[in-house]
Formats: sequence, C-alpha cells, structure tokens
Amino acid sequence: MSRHADAPLWHTRREAFFYLLPIGVTLALWGLFAVEAGLPDTPADALDTVVSLVLIGLLWVRRRHPTALLVATLAVSALYLVLMTWGAEFFSPDLDFASPWVPLATPVIVYNAVLHAGSVVGTALAAALYLVAARPWEVSTDVILGAVTMVVLPALIGLYLRAHRTLVRALTDRAERAEREQHLLAERARADERVRLAEEMHDVVTHRVSLMVLHAGALGVTAPDERVRTAAEGLRAAGCEALDELRELVGVLGNHERADADEPREVDPGAVPDLSTLLAESASVGVPVELVREGNPALTSPAVGRTAYRVVQESLTNIRKHAPGAPTRVHVRYGGDRVRLTVRNDRATAPVDRGLSRTGSGAGLAGLRQRVELVGGTLTAGPRTGGGFEVDVVLPAYVPAGAER
Repeated sequence: MSRHADAPLWHTRREAFFYLLPIGVTLALWGLFAVEAGLPDTPADALDTVVSLVLIGLLWVRRRHPTALLVATLAVSALYLVLMTWGAEFFSPDLDFASPWVPLATPVIVYNAVLHAGSVVGTALAAALYLVAARPWEVSTDVILGAVTMVVLPALIGLYLRAHRTLVRALTDRAERAEREQHLLAERARADERVRLAEEMHDVVTHRVSLMVLHAGALGVTAPDERVRTAAEGLRAAGCEALDELRELVGVLGNHERADADEPREVDPGAVPDLSTLLAESASVGVPVELVREGNPALTSPAVGRTAYRVVQESLTNIRKHAPGAPTRVHVRYGGDRVRLTVRNDRATAPVDRGLSRTGSGAGLAGLRQRVELVGGTLTAGPRTGGGFEVDVVLPAYVPAGAER
C-alpha cells in the first residue's frame, strides 16, 4: 500500500481533471478497439473484456494501491501468456500474435507504480512485466517495440518525474532551512546588538556615574553649608540608585552571558584612546594614579589600544567603588610582539561608600576577560599579598581592525 492510501485523491478541480483524464482516455481507446473487433465470440475474449474493464475501473484508486495494481497486471499478463501459448484456440481466429499480451491500462498502471510505489519495487515489477510482454524467446521487433511502448516508456517517465519531485523537494527543504538559518542569524544579530548596548552602558555610563557619586560624596563631607551637604547627599544617593537600576538593565539586556566584544562607540575606530583622561578623572575624586609607560605605543594596533583603555577604565571604576583613596599604579609596557598592562592598587585610605560599592552588574572582570581573550590576550586578577588588588593583562601588539568584535 502506498503512503497516499489515506490521502484524498485530489484537492482541486485541476488535480481532479488530470487524475481522471487517463481513465477517460483509456476507456475511450478500449471502446474504439471494441467497436473495431466487434462482440467477443469466445470465452477467452469475454474474459479479456471483463479483465480490461475491471483494470480500467481500478485506475480510480491507482494512487492508493499502486503496487497491488501492478502485481495484478503482471498476473493477468502472465495468464494471457499461458493461455495464448497453450490455448490459442480459445481466442478469436484473428488474434494478433505480433503485439504484447498486456491489458490496455498497463501504461497508466506502470507509470503510477514507479512514481508512487517506489523506484525499486516499481522498477522491479515493471521489468518483470516487460519480460512477459516482450516474450524474448519469440524474437519479434513488433512485440519488443510494443512492450517498450506499453511498459518501458511509462516506467522511464515515472522514474523521471519521481527524480524531479525528489529534487524539487530537496531544494525546497534546503531553501526552507536557509530561511530558518537566516532567521536565526537575524535573531543572533539582534542579540549581539543588545549585548553590545548593555556592555557599552556598563563601560561608559557606570564610569561616569560613579565619578558623579564620588564628587557628590566629597562635596557632602567638605561643604560648610548644611543645605549643600544635604543636596550633595541626595545627589549621591540618586547616583547610587541610578547605578542599581543600570545594573538591572544590563542584566536584562545582556543576561550576563556575553562580554562586550565591540569597540567603544564614542571612540574613533582608527584612534588609540588616551589613558590620561581616565587618570585625571580618578585623581579628581581622591584616587591618585601613577602612569608608567615603557616602549613605543606607535607599534600597537588600535584594537589593542581600545582594549587596554577598557581594562584601565573598568579597573579604575572598581578601585573607586571598593578601595577609595587607594594609591594606584598603571604600568604599560609596549614590546615588539606584545603589550603588558598592569593595574595595581594598595589598601583603601578612605571609607568605602556602601551605596556605591553595591552597585554594578557583577560581571566587570568576566567581561574584561572575554574582551581580552577576543583579541588573543590573557587576563589574571586577584588580591595582592600585602593588600590591595592587581589586574595583569597581556595583549598581542598587533590585531587586525575589527578583530575585537
């Protein structure tokens, strides 16, 4: 039974027309032959008439039972061969021995079986039917050509259409798969953009807001006017709340799963950011920073410079939050094939602002590590033996433009 056994025979009027057309054509041909031959005058001819009409009628369900119909056609043809070989006297005297002895519906049945029953089963049964119809032991050009027309040609057409349908189905599946992959790539691009936005907010906004909080805190301590101190404390508290809200937003956008792998938006992609600005900002809020440079920074690619900038920015932000007033040293060594960056701070010399220290996404160092690894570098970070904290980064001196994406 075919896989189409439970499917409707057609879905549209057009499909119904082409499905019923072979039945109508075969029945019309049989009628023409019957008119020409006249009424059956022997039992064998009557049997042939009944069998032909039954097989033509069974073409109605040829799509649901293609193999069974071809097997029945093969059995009928074999029966014809036996009767005509050993009982030709039972047929009409004008029996045509120069034609294949197969039912008139054979071409439709063979074509349908090869198309729907499978190329292996259908082809094997069609080959057996061809041997019966061609009668190779009785060499006759007319019989062989008739067998080719009735059996081989419909089988080849069926094989071609089956291969064509298989190819179309494979191309359709490939196109659908490509469309799904394109959709997934678009979703991935949107997710990457969301992560870039989240981490950019973490790197830039947190840095600036933490400076505002520290300035407000210092003003609240040193201002002689009570109202100024109250306003400064309000600004400090608002800044801490803003950092908390920013941390939640970064968590929603980035899911804490991806680090920033893009260059800072406010920096010219072809320029190396200047570390002096970061150091001056930290010094203005009571975090003295010493910068030591060794080697020639001109040999460093912009991608490495931007990564170093982000490492120093995040490190100084963490120092201001967790070790206020701690003397800090930034050491940058430019070598021939690598750049080593060390940010080291001592113990805090001022009380830690609890409101400020609790802010942040908690993924700063993890983000820095992933950023550094994206350009082929390494990052180690941890507390120092004598107190304080150290971040040590080794970067390749040259990275192609866009490699940090």
